[in-house]
Amino acid sequence: MPIPLVNSIASWFLKKRFHQIELFLKYPIEVQEELLHQLLQQAKNTEIGKQYEFASITTYKEFTERVPLTNYESSEERIERARRGENNIFWPTPIKWFAKSSGTTSAKSKFIPVSQESLENCHYAASKDLLCLYLNNNPDAHLFLGKGLRLGGSKELYEENGTVFGDLSAILIDNMPFWAEFSSTPKNEISLMADWETKMQAIVNETVQENVTSLAGVPSWMLVLLNNVLETTGKNNIFEIWPNLEVYFHGGVNFDPYIEQYNKLFPKDDFRYYEIYNASEGFFAIQDQNGSNELLLMLDYGIFYEFIPMDSYGSLSQKVIPLSEVEEGVNYAIVITTNAGLWRYKIGDTVRFTSTSPYKIKVTGRTKHHINAFGEELIIENAEAALKKTTQLTNSEIVDYTAAPIFMQGKDKGAHEWMIEFKTPPDDFRRFSELLDQSLQEVNSDYEAKRYNNTTLNAPKVHNARERLFYDWLKEKDKLGGQHKVPRLSNTRDYLEELLQLNK
Repeated sequence: MPIPLVNSIASWFLKKRFHQIELFLKYPIEVQEELLHQLLQQAKNTEIGKQYEFASITTYKEFTERVPLTNYESSEERIERARRGENNIFWPTPIKWFAKSSGTTSAKSKFIPVSQESLENCHYAASKDLLCLYLNNNPDAHLFLGKGLRLGGSKELYEENGTVFGDLSAILIDNMPFWAEFSSTPKNEISLMADWETKMQAIVNETVQENVTSLAGVPSWMLVLLNNVLETTGKNNIFEIWPNLEVYFHGGVNFDPYIEQYNKLFPKDDFRYYEIYNASEGFFAIQDQNGSNELLLMLDYGIFYEFIPMDSYGSLSQKVIPLSEVEEGVNYAIVITTNAGLWRYKIGDTVRFTSTSPYKIKVTGRTKHHINAFGEELIIENAEAALKKTTQLTNSEIVDYTAAPIFMQGKDKGAHEWMIEFKTPPDDFRRFSELLDQSLQEVNSDYEAKRYNNTTLNAPKVHNARERLFYDWLKEKDKLGGQHKVPRLSNTRDYLEELLQLNK
């Protein structure tokens, strides 16, 4: 089928959706307010709806006064009952699916409810919107003439008491419409293989035979796959294997530390990168322009948003605000109410608004993943900006990293301790450490103040990690692949001490 015909058919299907997107772009606050009332009406006869009298809530103020903020720990008892097959606890329709969250190396698993409504109106709707926005920006795209290579963490699904749990990507693949598999590679049975290393080679063997036009997956693990593809085929870059590849849809971790390595794999000026922001709890935002570094917050996926300014997070003065009150440049923790029965739920992510007309964000980190042992408030966004500048100045490339505090002992001052695995190490390691320190001071004034004349903090201590250190560490924890991530920053030394032992 000729390209214009394929794309015109796709555009015809997607045009109607684009008008809906334009609606929430024009009336964002009204769309969110209406959505909140819909969620309350839908769940008014559930156990939680009766407890907080959803039926009589008419304003956002009443909603905040009656319904408390929650996290996984405070929701766990209800979620466990739903996993045992009880219905109508926090959402009116039966919930069969629970996404077992992965994230970082936390030992405690979370089981996030995934309703039929959230599957269709959030996760799958977002996949269509991603294509809609991409095609709108690139009308000459060849996307539909080949296959999309998707890399999920998808281990097998497990059934208990009539409900099913597993990796979100496994749930999405299992519920995917039959026609979607024809446009995807690898086959579902390979995507759902449990052993990561066996699956990796099986993906390589299948996909090198396909006409791959797009990639989708977490950057750290996609990089492992693409390097395996080159090693297996003996080729120099990815276009020698997939000449029609035109876009990589990525999410899960900050892309900045990986961009130089990807540019070497994809040596074409017109190759496109599109970022997404999703999690087990929902699909939140999509890059809506070619070459953009900000994400459009999607406001009609059945998710009502609230935000907590991080400068008051967890304190007695903590303030929770709706979308209408957010300001550009402020770091916020996200609170969501969803069509899967999460009510005023703190997901643990932080974002910064780059625009409020329309509402666009950048993901800045996690509420728990920062270093503030000495009042320096170092967040992931700071760390990655500093590392990006330092690697550029030293012609080095990073595979993975983590950092933790060195706590004060006696007269010794504190410091930060970094474990960094390089793909291309710097020629002068001492200079790298000094430049990293300088760059951190440039992006974080609190860190700069603590470092001034070594007032509170000494210079950072940086370790050159051995090859595959982080890979081996994750493997030890049975956390290879998919959404599993190395925790970048921590207020404790737990992760770092394990890595130091493994690095000997």
